[in-house]
Order: sequence, then C-alpha cells, then structure tokens
Amino acid sequence: MKTFSRITLIGFLLIKVAFVSAQNHPDFTLKYQIKTTPVESQDRTGTCWDFATVSFLETEALRKNPSPIDLSEMYIVNYIYRDKAQYYIRLHGKSNFSEGGQAHDVLNGIRKYGIVPKEVYSGLKKNEKIHNHTDLEKSLKAIINIAAAKEEIQNYQWSSPVELILNDYLGKIPHDFIYQNKSYTPFTFAKDVLALNPDDYIEITSYNHHPFYAQFDLEIPDNWSHDKYYNLPTDEMIRVVDFALQSGYSVDWDGDVSESGFHHKSGTADIDSEDKKAIATDGIQNYRQSTFDNYTTTDDHLMHITGLATDKKGENWYLTKNSWGTDSNTYGGYLYLSQDYMKLKTIAIMINKAALPEDIAKKLGLKK
Repeated sequence: MKTFSRITLIGFLLIKVAFVSAQNHPDFTLKYQIKTTPVESQDRTGTCWDFATVSFLETEALRKNPSPIDLSEMYIVNYIYRDKAQYYIRLHGKSNFSEGGQAHDVLNGIRKYGIVPKEVYSGLKKNEKIHNHTDLEKSLKAIINIAAAKEEIQNYQWSSPVELILNDYLGKIPHDFIYQNKSYTPFTFAKDVLALNPDDYIEITSYNHHPFYAQFDLEIPDNWSHDKYYNLPTDEMIRVVDFALQSGYSVDWDGDVSESGFHHKSGTADIDSEDKKAIATDGIQNYRQSTFDNYTTTDDHLMHITGLATDKKGENWYLTKNSWGTDSNTYGGYLYLSQDYMKLKTIAIMINKAALPEDIAKKLGLKK
C-alpha cells in the first residue's frame, strides 16, 4: 500500500474545502455528490480497508444526523488483528495474516466489539503523528507463528503477548469513556451514537466462475474470514453504483490500483487502450473474468466513492475519496475513476441494501 503523511482536518469547514478541491478538477462536472467527512491518511499501514469503510459508515451516519462523527479506525484494527491471529493459529498457520482486510471486517468488528470515537482511541502513542504498522505486523507474526507450530497449541498462551504488542503499538482498548458529556461503552456508542445496523450492508462482486444472483466466498487473500458476496453481472453492478449515488448513498469500493492508468497525483484512473480493445472483442464480463484469473486484476486497495461526474464527452466518472491524505494530490485526496475502470478493475463494492434498485433487490432475494 502507498502511504502519505497525515494532515489534520477539523470540522465542516474542511469538509467544504475537500468538496471544493474535488469540484475544481477542470475535466469533470459533478452530477451527484454525497456529503462526507474529511479525507484522512492511513499513513504507513495497509489499513485502507478500515479507512475506506469507516469513511463510508461516517457518511452513512450523516444521512441520519447532520453532526459528523469521527470514528476510530485503530480500535477496529486492534480487534481484527486478534481475530486474524486466532484464525491463523486454528488453521496451523495456513491462512492469511497481514495488514490487509476487507470492508466486512469493519462491520464484523462493530458487531462483536462495538466502536469508539477517534478522540477516545487514536491508535497513536504520545508525540506520534503518523501510523506505521510495519514492525507491528512483524512482531505479531512472530508470536503467532510460534503458536501455530505447537503440537498442543492450547498449552501456549499466545493471546497475552498478542494483546501486549497491540497495546504497546496502538494503546490499551477503553472499556468505557465520556463522549460529549455522556458515558458510553463501545457497544452503547455503536448503538446510540453511530446508530447503524451492520446487517443493512451487503457486498457485491461480478465474476462468472460462480452463478449470478447468488452468494459466494470471494477467493481473494484478504477475505480471510470467508465472508460471502452477492454476484451480479457487471452492467448490473455498475447500475447499482449509479443508482446508489443518484439516491444519496455512497459506495465502499475495493479494487485494483496497480495499473498504468491509475494516476492519483493527477486525479484520474482509466484503463489503457489494450484493455479497451480486449473488452470490445471479449465483452466486459469475460474479460473481467480473465483478468481476475490471471492476476492482472488484483485486490489492491479500498476507497470510498462519494459522487458521480461527467467528462466533456458526457461519459461517467466516479468521485472517489482516497485515504492517502489531503496533500497526496492537488484535489484534496480525491480522484475520478472512469466507468471503464470501474467495470474492469472493481473487485467488489459495499452498499446499503436500501440503495439497491428494486428489480435487482428482488433478483437477490433481498427486502429493501
């Protein structure tokens, strides 16, 4: 994952600044833009899954309450590392243990552990200004590799050293705290302040090695928990994205950014001419599948789609909030993904079920 230094942002004034920066791109005219919270930086960590999904949930909360909530990404990271460690040991070291993850990890974490505001748990030590998890991951991996190699792992007390390492790097988890002059636990904060139901959200993908309109365990390394994704034809997946943005809902995006046409600095991402020729020959669905099968489309990065724009030709582009900091480009950390890029390089999306078109919800057997 690429990383950039953090710029501290405060309040709605800076939300407005982020909007203006995105709107000032000379090549695009915004049609729809979802009110969101400020761009942040994941710094030197592979936690894009967490930053993108926390941004997505903060934006969901803004639809119900105009006051922004700044959630703690590192609270979720702390607990997900513990869950990954336990699963890794149960499988004798034969599962993925890394900094990466998926959007559903955040929702699963909230279900099991609640969540807290960032002011209560920043995940930074005193005088630290940026997150850096390089040594954290190595230290955890060393402990769990010992446990996974034990013939009788129940006799090896791995959980205590894992907790000590996480507490040392990220800080001790709070059991209760004061927020806006009221006392909360992580569970009551999630219930009463964030006030979102994790069961309202689904993940969607589009690959034809599994049946459409059904769920399957998406075969990517960071889906370590084996959560299931709904499978739609590509054109319907894109229609879901468009319908959601038109209806006032943002979209959590997982995809490939290790492409020659991905230019965060200039604020755009588009596929190259060879990919466009291949789509014209094979069709988007078949070509998507081939690039997934041969690893030219990989699960690299999660970002947060907050708007829909058109270029001078009238073609759709997606305003996308990245987690590389406001100083990572001249557009305040935003960029635009072309519709071709969305069709080919999207691994999966997360949306609120309420953002599904009625006919697609029916095909999936879901009630909105």
